[in-house]
Amino acid sequence: MAEQQLALLFPGQGSQVSGMGKDLFDSIPRSREIFEVADEILGFPLTQLCFTTMEEDPRALKKLTNTAVCQPAIFTHSIAVLAALDLAPDLVAGHSVGEYTALHACGALSFEDGLRLVRFRGELMAMAGTGRPAGMTAVLGLAGELVDRVCKEVSTSESTVVCANYNAPQQTVISGDAHTLQSIEERLKQVGARKLVPLPVSGAFHSPLVSEAREALAEELASVIIKPPICPIYLNVTAQPALDPENIRTRMLEQLTSPVRWVQSLQNMPEHLTIIEAGPGRVLNGLVRQTLGRATDVRSISSATDVSEFLQD
Repeated sequence: MAEQQLALLFPGQGSQVSGMGKDLFDSIPRSREIFEVADEILGFPLTQLCFTTMEEDPRALKKLTNTAVCQPAIFTHSIAVLAALDLAPDLVAGHSVGEYTALHACGALSFEDGLRLVRFRGELMAMAGTGRPAGMTAVLGLAGELVDRVCKEVSTSESTVVCANYNAPQQTVISGDAHTLQSIEERLKQVGARKLVPLPVSGAFHSPLVSEAREALAEELASVIIKPPICPIYLNVTAQPALDPENIRTRMLEQLTSPVRWVQSLQNMPEHLTIIEAGPGRVLNGLVRQTLGRATDVRSISSATDVSEFLQD
C-alpha cells in the first residue's frame, strides 16, 4: 500500500473573516511573532484590521476585504497557522494569493519577502480595478470546459470575459468587463448554469484586464530570492509540480493574468494524501471534497482550537 503523503493547501482572497487570528495571537507565541513582524514590515496595524470583530465595528469586514489589505492579511494569518503547526509537507499548493503562502511553506520564499510581495500585488490589483468597470462572477452547475466555450463565444476585441478560477468540477469563476459579465449570464443559464454569484471584488482578476500591473509585478518578483523548494509546489498556471526557482518566478508573474487551475492541480496530486487547509475559512476544504470526493482526508485549521485539537490527535 502506498504511503500517505501530507499536502498543505493555502486559501486565497475570499476566505477572510472578521476577527481572524486573534486567538492565535493570544495563545500561541510563534503565531503572535508572525503577526507582530507583519505589523512592523507593513507599517500599518494589520493585526487591528484582522482582529476587529463585526460587533466591535460593523465595517470591520469591509475594511478587511479591501484587496490591498486582504491579501497580506490572508498571507499572514495562514503563516501564523503554519508556524503553530510546524509541519513538514510532502507537497504544497495555494489558491491565487495563497500560492505565495505555499512558496513560504516549501522554503522557497522568506516570510518578509512574501509579505512585501503580496502587499505590492494587492495594491497593484486594487489599482488595476479602477480603470474600467469590471468584476468576477462564480458560475455553479456547469463544467469548466463549457463555461470557457461560452466565454469565447461572447467575447470581442473590445470587451472580454474569461475563466479566471477553475475551482471545482461544477464551479468556475469568470472575470471580465462588467457589461460583458451581465450579457453572458442569460447565455450561461440557457446552457444549464444552476446559479450565478457576483463576487465582491474590485476588478477582473486573473484576466487580461489586469495586465497593466504585470510590468511592475515583474520588477518586484525579480528583486526577491526564490530558493529551491524542499518539496514540490503545484502551480496555479500549469497545475503541475515545480521545483526550479526560475520556473516558479516566471509562473508567479503569469498567474496575475492567467486562470487558477485548482481542479487540475488537485487531480494531478498523488492519490494517497492527507490534506490540511491552513488559513482562514474552509473554502478549499469544500473544493477538495467536490473535486476528489467526499471521503477525502482533508482538514481545515484556522484557529488556536483547531491547532490544539490537531496536535492532540
